[in-house]
Amino acid sequence: MIYNKLDLYIQLLAVIRAKNNKHNILMRYTFNILTLALALIISSCGNTNNKKNSVIKTQIVDDYSVKLDSLILTTNPRKFNGIVLITQNGETMYSKEYGFSDFEKKTPISINDNFRIQSNSKQITAVLILKEVEKGKINLNNSINKYLPELKSTWADSVTVHQLLNMSSGIVDIEKPLIFKPGKGYRYSNPGYGLLGSILENVTGKEFIQYANQLFKELGMNNTYCYEFDKSNSRLVNGHSLEKGKVNIVEFDSIGFTKESWKNFIPAGGIISNAHDLNIWDSKLHKGEILNSDFYKQMITPTNRGPHAAFANDTIGYAYGLRIHDLHSTKHLGHGGRGIGFVSIKFYIPETDVDVIIWENIYAMDDDWRGGNLVYHFENEIRKIVINSSLGK
Repeated sequence: MIYNKLDLYIQLLAVIRAKNNKHNILMRYTFNILTLALALIISSCGNTNNKKNSVIKTQIVDDYSVKLDSLILTTNPRKFNGIVLITQNGETMYSKEYGFSDFEKKTPISINDNFRIQSNSKQITAVLILKEVEKGKINLNNSINKYLPELKSTWADSVTVHQLLNMSSGIVDIEKPLIFKPGKGYRYSNPGYGLLGSILENVTGKEFIQYANQLFKELGMNNTYCYEFDKSNSRLVNGHSLEKGKVNIVEFDSIGFTKESWKNFIPAGGIISNAHDLNIWDSKLHKGEILNSDFYKQMITPTNRGPHAAFANDTIGYAYGLRIHDLHSTKHLGHGGRGIGFVSIKFYIPETDVDVIIWENIYAMDDDWRGGNLVYHFENEIRKIVINSSLGK
């Protein structure tokens, strides 16, 4: 019907144009009115088709929201309490807040709340190291005693900066022997990343806290900072333990850190952030706005392999502060973090430009909590839904 009218208008316009004379005002006026009508008809056709296409696209593409909503409402083997943020090409595809930031006051959790990102801090430390490598101040293949002459451990001259970054140093404790020859194994090492923080301080002449906070400011991550003793911690919610259905606040002071031991832990797990800031970080990191392409490629290229509960205990690649899941048909890279009453995972799918951030302020202590399967239950299930949906393909 519309296209029959469209043909009629086109034919009429052709006749008018042929007869039109620049001195004939009436004919010109009629021609302009009909031209406008034709434009409106074409626009209407386009809008109708666009709406239909949009509806079809939505129906095909969103094959994850219902599944995620249903998962988050489950209570077995435990409850979910936190937030989920999923973006694609910079647009929010899914956002969910579920549970409480304060269980006693029943304060609803917010996507704007700050939380402890724990081991997601490591990729930030890795970036800071690579920025100094880029400047020529650090050589990844140098032994760490070159940058830490005060370190008296017998292995200081055999472990390299690269081996600290990719978890192949064999360090379990600064005061103990290595558990394997450097470069010949995989062992997750918080002390190793603490040493990276000390290397940065010696090379730059700045406190790690100062250097990291400066980078956050430059990137527009206004809610991200290194946690410090006796300082104001804006919007930081409490972490909680969950054991036999009972929820308790995890008091930071009860963990046993001293100011010195916490200072050494910050590069491994002491940074505070929120979902929006972490999304800024991932976007700028993976789109070349923090490191140049050569060093970014080095950061995401796995040079070691190891398992982790946040990735279903699959033995996957480890690069620099990032796990590279190269066994799944949907390649994705990211990291988990847990401790002090928090658990989180964030990962990025390069092929579809999808970024996923999941965090909870509740830490399940039932079952084999050290193994992490119950701790990361929802993080794993959400990750599986996303990578097997249209977001991952």
